[in-house]
Amino acid sequence: MLHAVEGLVQELRAIGVPVSTTEHLDAVRALEHVDLGDRAQVRAALGASLVKTVEHQGAFDVVFDLFFSLEPRPSDGDDGDDGDGDGMDDKAPQGDPEATGGAGDGASHGSGDGSGDGSGDGGRLRALLLAALRRGDGATMRRIAGLVVDRHSGIEPGRPVAGTLYRTRVLRAMAADALVTDLAGEGDPADLGRRLAVEAHAARVEDFRREVEAQIRRRLVADRGAAAVARTVRRPLPEDVEFLQASARQVAELRSAIRPLARKLAARLAEKRRHRRRGTLDFRRTVRRSMSTGGVPAEPVFRHPRPAKPHLVVVADVSGSVSAFAAFTLQLAYALRTEFAAVRCFVFVDGVDEVTHVLAEADDIVTAMRRIEDSGGGVWLDGRSDYGHALESFHARYGGEIRSRSTVLVLGDARNNYHATRVEALAAIRRRAGHLYWLNPEPASAWDTGDSVIGAYAPLCDAVVECRTVRQLRTFVESLD
Repeated sequence: MLHAVEGLVQELRAIGVPVSTTEHLDAVRALEHVDLGDRAQVRAALGASLVKTVEHQGAFDVVFDLFFSLEPRPSDGDDGDDGDGDGMDDKAPQGDPEATGGAGDGASHGSGDGSGDGSGDGGRLRALLLAALRRGDGATMRRIAGLVVDRHSGIEPGRPVAGTLYRTRVLRAMAADALVTDLAGEGDPADLGRRLAVEAHAARVEDFRREVEAQIRRRLVADRGAAAVARTVRRPLPEDVEFLQASARQVAELRSAIRPLARKLAARLAEKRRHRRRGTLDFRRTVRRSMSTGGVPAEPVFRHPRPAKPHLVVVADVSGSVSAFAAFTLQLAYALRTEFAAVRCFVFVDGVDEVTHVLAEADDIVTAMRRIEDSGGGVWLDGRSDYGHALESFHARYGGEIRSRSTVLVLGDARNNYHATRVEALAAIRRRAGHLYWLNPEPASAWDTGDSVIGAYAPLCDAVVECRTVRQLRTFVESLD
């Protein structure tokens, strides 16, 4: 058990979850107060000790399943459910017409003949799965997941893979993409009852997908060991996913991570602003306090500082290559508006437009970006990035409104499609602004390669910051004065 906890902690640290030595010790002590034979209690105790934010819960669940995996038990007549949804034997569910054969020879079957078309072994198992999903029968669903993994995954012993191919084989054999449609049947998409039913079916199908993944991981752990499997299934935390390479699912996770991040950063910026320096000398209170030292001002008294909030001006490239990065940064900047005297947001491609009102009126950043795209925001001529013309247009239209208290953030990869850089426009903006920062979502190794002209703009900025992930974006915001 202690060895498993140590492996769990090491893997969490490897993927970026902060776990201190004290928290490691707390996790071990927590196990003294739970039933070690109850997997749910062990999971809860370790999770409470090691996970500090909800964004890390998913990563913890995956790693826990690896190091505290329950291997499939042989079919001996025992139903074998441990109550946590993870006990899984190879016994076929009741009603399976093939309950007496083929459960344990998945490696030889490969992807099997289960096409999900209602014929053969896969078709019969799929019919049983649909019935279990309709009833919400989790126990039967888990048994079916174990059977289809055995029969259709084609797991190759000793192969160092994450199991994605095996998962794809199993889900294809069960025609998983059509399960929700088959469960919901025909009906009016606008009908509230049907929509609720579709959502309920989709949640159950997602549970089945997760169970298939868990079953495959258990078999991989039994074959290669938890540490070896952990290295192959390792995925970055939401805050470490690169904006420019995020999948649709990761983008959704990033959006959910931005809101709590904004609240934390707002509180941190407010605290930093209050305590970063002392106010001016309060002469009257200093003299009054000096009476106790014979008139010697041994302890000066300062007024409470009331630092002025800066104005934040965000100028974001929303061309296709960096639009995801721009969306997240605009969302964060607008969410932090209470910590600035004013926040104004602009978007550009080859022209420039203000979108502050769009962000204020939209319910979420997805709606806002869709409105910006539909209106052609930031497009002047051909819709291809032209940083020189965009910066020149920004200075001509809005440069007069920039003051010494303004902090200007330019967001973009500086890939200029070989147009003129017109650095004099950025130089004029820099002369008027208090600070000018450039956030680049590309890795620094790619700067000034191809049509990137970041090197021409960098000397005019207070800093050019590599900002590929939410973690790097958070670090930059925390450094703002």
